[in-house]
Amino acid sequence: MTTTSVARPVTGIRAAADTSREAPSQEHRAGWLFAAPFLVLYVLFLIGPVLIGIVISLFNTTTVKSGLGGWVGLSNYAAVFKSSDFWYSMWHSTLFTLLTTPLLILLPLLFAIFASRLTHNRWFFRLAFFAPYVVPSSAVCLIFAFMYTPQTGLITRAFGWVGLTAPNFLGSTSGAWAAVVLLTLWWTFGFNFILYTAAIQDISEEVYEAAAIDGASPWQQIRMVTIPLLRPTTSLVLILQILASLKVFDQIYILLSGGPNESTRPVIEYIYDTGFTSYRGGYASAATMVYFVILVAISAGWLLLRRGRDNSVNA
Repeated sequence: MTTTSVARPVTGIRAAADTSREAPSQEHRAGWLFAAPFLVLYVLFLIGPVLIGIVISLFNTTTVKSGLGGWVGLSNYAAVFKSSDFWYSMWHSTLFTLLTTPLLILLPLLFAIFASRLTHNRWFFRLAFFAPYVVPSSAVCLIFAFMYTPQTGLITRAFGWVGLTAPNFLGSTSGAWAAVVLLTLWWTFGFNFILYTAAIQDISEEVYEAAAIDGASPWQQIRMVTIPLLRPTTSLVLILQILASLKVFDQIYILLSGGPNESTRPVIEYIYDTGFTSYRGGYASAATMVYFVILVAISAGWLLLRRGRDNSVNA
């Protein structure tokens, strides 16, 4: 009797242990099954093209003939690093990033705070600020191209209404940069605005009530409570905006075609022109890989910096 009474609990414990081992394995398999469609698409449309691009960059491939062409090794990469046109276009992408990133961080933050302070019709302002973001780039560029038209465009005529001479938005380098920056601000403002709006909603009202009890004015609450608590969101918005601005193509290509005289041509348009106008597929692939490594390095640097800050805070 004693042996039987001891064996049963032991057997029950072993059965429970076996069941507990099987449960994580079943969840593990279920997780892979749910992730499988995404992983397949990820390999087909991201990892696959990257690997193909690396292979093509090692050959003298042209886009007007089938096949890879002749083996050239790292010659395409050497040509990219020596190309003044590549680095000139890279500077244009960097300049665009420097012009747009501060504005697309500061303005969405200010308007998100403004919208959160409203007591009536808050939804309308959120919708109005976000709506331009869903408009296709081609439609936005055509609308702004019409408004930038000399003498008849709405924006150029607005300068005349206040007694000023409108800059040559489409015919001069400085005017072209002003035109594309203004277009980008109006078009992409809504995405960062939504990120800040969501972050502000996560801030507890009790924090503001405590600040008000301590005598903090609305401006002091924004400066001492809202903005400090939005630092993680600002860090996220910063890296997303830098990467998005460095990848600029649509608005400059459609509105300006990189002009005047290629003075605004970004690096992606340079790669496009090289691959599909000059038909130098191998060289264009090498330029793409160099540009890809630059973006990965920026992302990795931000990640390491963020981890270093988190470790210092936790310490």
